[in-house]
Amino acid sequence: MENSYGYPRKAKDDVSLQELRDRLAEFAQVRGWEQYHSPRNLLLALVGEVGELSEIFQWKGEVARGLPNWSSDDKEHLEEELSDVLLYLIRLADVCGLDLGQAALTKIVKNARKYPIVNQTAT
Repeated sequence: MENSYGYPRKAKDDVSLQELRDRLAEFAQVRGWEQYHSPRNLLLALVGEVGELSEIFQWKGEVARGLPNWSSDDKEHLEEELSDVLLYLIRLADVCGLDLGQAALTKIVKNARKYPIVNQTAT
């Protein structure tokens, strides 16, 4: 089974950061874009995409989980902008020689130490 880009898909469509990193690197390499993918350029592109993502929410007020009142077109637009942010972030980490998945796991552990569970008793 292939996705819309001709890549094989896993049964549950699970995609790893490693797979995305490898595909992004290949995508840039075959197009000769590596020369433009400096950390600075990728960061600026990432910031631009975050801006586009924020525009989607700018005038919507509070949004319910699951986006029950959003049209399929609105959800598709959100999906595309979230994907742009993710892809630039992964590419930036790769160009900087960082393992984003491991860094994220390490950060979760640090956050758990910084913000420990506080036992609350019912009164």
